Amino acid sequence: MEEQQDQLSVRPDQEVLPRLDIPDTAPEALPAGTSVFDVQNTSIYYGAFRAVTDVSLTVYENEITAFIGPSGCGKTTVLRSLNRMNDLIVGARVEGDIRYRGAPLYAKEVSPTAVRRRIGMVFQKANPFPKSIYDNVAYGPRINGIRNKAKLDEIVERSLNQAALWDEVKDRLGKSGLGLSGGQAQRLCIARTLAVEPDVVLMDEPCSALDPIATARIEDLMREIKSRYTIVIVTHNMQQATRVSDRTAFYSVRRDEAPGKSDTRTGVLVEYGPTAQIFGDPKDQRTKDYVTGRAG
Repeated sequence: MEEQQDQLSVRPDQEVLPRLDIPDTAPEALPAGTSVFDVQNTSIYYGAFRAVTDVSLTVYENEITAFIGPSGCGKTTVLRSLNRMNDLIVGARVEGDIRYRGAPLYAKEVSPTAVRRRIGMVFQKANPFPKSIYDNVAYGPRINGIRNKAKLDEIVERSLNQAALWDEVKDRLGKSGLGLSGGQAQRLCIARTLAVEPDVVLMDEPCSALDPIATARIEDLMREIKSRYTIVIVTHNMQQATRVSDRTAFYSVRRDEAPGKSDTRTGVLVEYGPTAQIFGDPKDQRTKDYVTGRAG
């Protein structure tokens, strides 16, 4: 863990995020209900445009949390705020409080690079590097200073196994990652994310471009790896949310009329709770309308 702590440290003049001792034990050995993210009264802006208004929720350890809702409701914006990806967009800013394991995620002392080492992300479109399968997975560990070939071999095999891809590619690790099928390429991107041993994996519609068989493989994978990782997924597929997630947040769009201005639209968190409750007994009529197909 000393080596990992060095990799995750910020500059000497910056605050280090909370030390993580991620155990190898089964999830039953971990304390239940441990908070990973606490989002309180958070609004997110792009310039003058308020994309999301006053979101409050808690994401728990070793669970899969799904964000659902219609296009433009802000679910991807909230997801990207959890590892400071929105920092890469000119004019983006966050108001409110987002805490990661108790630490203020947006404190000026905290390095976004350190945050992203802890909190990995898998994007909607599979984006393998134009490198070999092996080098795709080894890329992050190398950036973090690991040069020992035996250690890299171990990381590559472990990560590909965790991504349920090892048996399919173990005999062609030197081949380009660009030659994989869509589902394999997405699992390669997941393996690349897992190779740096993150605490959290964010997934932005990772199955939207995949066929049903590839989608099922990714869903099986998510269920398998949540014993070691906390997962937050954005999905338009409500059936997927019911199949894989422990908790679901439903976002919608609110139209605000301001005097002298045209209608403005902002994303709002309507309801958040256990997935079975959100889909089986929603408390808000807007949630009920959406999950039953009457709105959206």
